Amino acid sequence: MSEAGRCVVLAGGTGGAKLAAGMQELLGAGLAVVANTADDIEIVGVDVSPDPDLVTYWLSGEIDEQRGWGIKDDSFTAFDRLARLGAPDWFRLSDRDLATCLYRRLFIAEGGRRTDAQAQIARSLGVSAAVLPMCEERVRTRVLTGEGWRELQRYLVAEQARAPVEGVEVEGIAEATPTPEVLTAIAEADAIVIGPSNPVIPIGPIVSMPAVREAMAAAPAPVVAVSPYVGGQVVKGPTDLFMRAIGRPSTAAGVASLYGGLIDGMVCDAGDPDPPPEGLPVLSCPTLMEGRDGRRALAQRTLEFALTLGTPGSSKAA
Repeated sequence: MSEAGRCVVLAGGTGGAKLAAGMQELLGAGLAVVANTADDIEIVGVDVSPDPDLVTYWLSGEIDEQRGWGIKDDSFTAFDRLARLGAPDWFRLSDRDLATCLYRRLFIAEGGRRTDAQAQIARSLGVSAAVLPMCEERVRTRVLTGEGWRELQRYLVAEQARAPVEGVEVEGIAEATPTPEVLTAIAEADAIVIGPSNPVIPIGPIVSMPAVREAMAAAPAPVVAVSPYVGGQVVKGPTDLFMRAIGRPSTAAGVASLYGGLIDGMVCDAGDPDPPPEGLPVLSCPTLMEGRDGRRALAQRTLEFALTLGTPGSSKAA
């Protein structure tokens, strides 16, 4: 295999979404992004799916790049009115984002699939890649702190991740199954990439589904993970909090240990002071994705590295 025409990226959060945007620059409709849905939440009467929508906004170019989330130049007129009337105000949705979530709620209420709703949202925004929610079933990540269990979004947004994480669980994951679209994308890919996202949340729920792990192991494509650590630090998000909670080191090697049996190689930042994962091919290169050129450059390096790994599946870390 000398050229990747089709790639699957497992993603959620800013890092994975940015890499997906770079991949779309290279592959267009050859890209499929499997997005975590365990962060979803129902609030102010709408169905919010943060990771699929974040990915979609990065791919469409609508994203507010300075914040790393939300829609640029959008207003909060409708939400502020809802809050003034007494609705919960801790999870704010801008006007166009609120419209996306309302459309999804109506689509599903009328008997539609979450996958088809996201496909229509992506198409309407001019996205050429496929954005695939990981499953149709309701799954929810919960976090345990000293004050008890709470849903992930409440912990991250309302409580601003102040308390140490003592435990993590994903309700409903045992009953969840990947969609046919997800399994087909994995089976037909020339390369599979685990994005530089939090490996506990949001990648954890995706790869916790046995059928996803089996599909990745059986796929003819090499599987590469991109470390979320740049210069030994997380660029954005609470990855360190969750790595400590599950007793793993906050390093690229710690991340690789969570992908045992899944990956053929790993991309690590050239400035990372920690030792790379052992027993695994590693590409050391700059991984900070600054602007469109930075996203495209990392995507190109990652794809080229994946295609050098030889026989797919031959070196998956045990």
